[in-house]
Amino acid sequence: MKVQKKVRWQVFLPMAILLVVPVFIGIFNPTGFYNLQTSIVNFAFNNFGWLFNSVVFLLIFICLFLAFSKYGTIKFGGSNAKPTVSKWNWFAISLTAGIGTGLLFWGVAEPLTHFSAPPEALGLEPGSEEAAVFSIAAIMEQWTLAPYSLYVICGIAVGYAHYNLKLPYNVSSTLYPLIGKRAFGLIGTIVDNVCMFAIAGALSAVLGEGVLQIGSGIAHLTNLPTGPVMWGILVLAITVTYIVSSYTGLQKGIKTLSDYNTRLFILLMIFICIFGPTSFMFNLGTDGAGYYLSHMADMHFWTSPIEGSDWPKSWPIFEWALWMAYAPIIGMFLARLAYGRTIRQFVTVNLLLPAGFGALWFWIFGGSAIYFDWQDGGQLWRVMAENGVELSLFAFLEHFPLATIIGWFMLFAIFISFTTLADSLTTTVSSLTTTGNTIEDPEPPTKIKIFWGTVMGLMALLTITAGTGGEITGIDAVKQMATVAGFPVLFFIMAQTSSTLKAFMKKEKYDKANYPDTATIDVDEEHIVSESANTFSQ
Repeated sequence: MKVQKKVRWQVFLPMAILLVVPVFIGIFNPTGFYNLQTSIVNFAFNNFGWLFNSVVFLLIFICLFLAFSKYGTIKFGGSNAKPTVSKWNWFAISLTAGIGTGLLFWGVAEPLTHFSAPPEALGLEPGSEEAAVFSIAAIMEQWTLAPYSLYVICGIAVGYAHYNLKLPYNVSSTLYPLIGKRAFGLIGTIVDNVCMFAIAGALSAVLGEGVLQIGSGIAHLTNLPTGPVMWGILVLAITVTYIVSSYTGLQKGIKTLSDYNTRLFILLMIFICIFGPTSFMFNLGTDGAGYYLSHMADMHFWTSPIEGSDWPKSWPIFEWALWMAYAPIIGMFLARLAYGRTIRQFVTVNLLLPAGFGALWFWIFGGSAIYFDWQDGGQLWRVMAENGVELSLFAFLEHFPLATIIGWFMLFAIFISFTTLADSLTTTVSSLTTTGNTIEDPEPPTKIKIFWGTVMGLMALLTITAGTGGEITGIDAVKQMATVAGFPVLFFIMAQTSSTLKAFMKKEKYDKANYPDTATIDVDEEHIVSESANTFSQ
């Protein structure tokens, strides 16, 4: 029997109001709003930086344990479940929905920053070989296993709760083994609202980054002025594209975009590898990887409590918070693709392969950028410092043949990357604010997709235009907003991980797909929706 799809008003309505309020406050008083959020972020980082580091480090090994222990053979949906997407499409979607946008925006800028401005507390000379090795090691720490371990643990939690425990396709469902039916009352509603707020802030920030980068690229290639008019046109184009893609559903829209996107990524890597300093980039890459692997614990746990270096807070801990803001919703999206796959396959395709791809990307792009900057006496770093991070990629491409043509290819890749991310998150946010999304009929209502797609696009536009001309821009404020939202998500991920591990260890009690005769879960979605709505209204 087909389940009727309904709006979860207890999540939809608060978020529809709340998501726009911070941006408008940022417009009228961006500096004050930014300073308030900075105080909250500093409190979180100064007092809980050690916990951010510890949780992320531990999750890497928890994911690997689940994959290569006896739990790795557990299949999402039970032994008879059949996959819904090919392994190639599965990998492509995971890559582009995870760090695909970050590869393009930070692939040159971040390695160059760590090379030219390494943390003073470590005594590294800027521009030295030691700084170059540290730069790649820092990239390995922040862009490979760590972010995907956050996404994967959340994806495993949602996938197992939905496909095996037969619970609703919500983030809050993952807490059922830990707190029982309370996961569908007020606690569950709060959890889903926090996750919605977190992802909205993070998505508006990253879309803002994409628009700024595309605008700078167009200005660099055509001499057209960049600014609010161009940004508005770009936001409109990206928004229309991902709304149309989301409307066509996972099997058509996202799958097609991610396929083209990943193939373009591979072509760009091959081009840079052939025409760039190939031996240098791979020598430096292996040096950096070796340093990271041999100093993994030192790097992940460094907080500089005595010397008070800002580097741990400004880079790894900040990124953990930002990725934690993404993780529950990205994990929820990845869970849609998990049906018919084992835990081991899920970890391989969503953690190990994307992490390896990310490492290779930064070896090639970051290693080449470091080489050119070293050879030119810091020229590339000066261009980036003077013109902004968003121009670094296009300044880097000037060192290659066919720079203009490759620049346009890069613009297309950036456009598709940000569209794919927005598409996947719009679909997932729409699912979180509706009920009745089942394995047989997973797509949320079209009008809900259009609503959230439009809201996200408007937030991105307001984000990058707020405060322009002043010291603080809207994108700074919303990045901070995403980080503030990532702080409570830290504690949720800890609870979610504990709940999921309990479900695995007592799978005979909870796993209705594989143990229908012994599983004791007796809730249905209509009861849950009613209970949640009543609890919220009390």
